[in-house]
Amino acid sequence: MSQKDLKIYLKGLKKIQLEDQIIDLYKRFKDVKSYYDFAFNPKEDKLLEECKFKIKKEYFPENGRKSKARRSVAHKYIRKFIQLGVDEKIIADIMLFNVEIAQAFSIEKYIKQESFYISLLKSFEEAVIFIGEKGLIPDFQTRIEKIALFTKEQNWFNYNQFVKHSLNRAL
Repeated sequence: MSQKDLKIYLKGLKKIQLEDQIIDLYKRFKDVKSYYDFAFNPKEDKLLEECKFKIKKEYFPENGRKSKARRSVAHKYIRKFIQLGVDEKIIADIMLFNVEIAQAFSIEKYIKQESFYISLLKSFEEAVIFIGEKGLIPDFQTRIEKIALFTKEQNWFNYNQFVKHSLNRAL
């Protein structure tokens, strides 16, 4: 069904029928419920804290469990925040926090797999591009530079690429 067909269909419904359909969608689909819950009560600070807690838990789990260090957890939140229309500064904060917490993890645990460092570079690149596109460089430049400097100090094999991306967006 095209958007045009949907508009024609919706115009043919009575108000009560339209309300019933929206309530049905709200009950059936978690994404619709999340959208309306956020739209009518946007507790961005609470979402941010919950998100940071879950990302941190991936690298530094409570109860002495083994860390999973999955990049996908942060990306799931980032996609959700973009879909909900969360403030761009909060999204940028989460993107950088994800890289920073992984860097803190790399200090405590030596990681042999190159894929970890490549994955973090990809997350960093995405964050820097997002921040640049949204015009937020002045707000996040210091953190971007710290992340790049960290990779150089820790002698990551791909630190040159981190530095390159941090400098390209600074200009």
